[in-house]
Amino acid sequence: MSADEVTAAMSALTGDTEHRTWTSGPGDDTWKVCEGRYREFGLHLYYRNERLSGVAVDALCGPQVTVEGTALVGRTPSEVGQWMEERDAEVSYMSLGVPRSDLLGVVVNVQRAHDRLLTRPVFFPAEALDDLPHWFPQRAWEIHG
Repeated sequence: MSADEVTAAMSALTGDTEHRTWTSGPGDDTWKVCEGRYREFGLHLYYRNERLSGVAVDALCGPQVTVEGTALVGRTPSEVGQWMEERDAEVSYMSLGVPRSDLLGVVVNVQRAHDRLLTRPVFFPAEALDDLPHWFPQRAWEIHG
């Protein structure tokens, strides 16, 4: 489904939907990402070229995502980073020490919960590996509150 089709379908389930298009460069072809934001479900869906290209899960109200029985959402970043290293998940670190696993296709970003930081995973496809920081709009990488 396209971003517009998903937004229309989700509108039947919740009135709290947003749809944005982010562009960068001199023309729309340089870089264009559509974002569907569904606060009630704690999800941000990102589309490039009419295809789902990423999912960010809210640490406070999003669904729990597990890998091998281990929760990735709403945990302390050090716990998830250590778990990834123990699993030899090809861990590297992005800015601010945020763990990334190309093998799992996830950046374990963070989100503020009062005076704590909790994990807010951002899932990405293999084709994003070469330019991951620019695959999503800058807002996807910010620390949300």
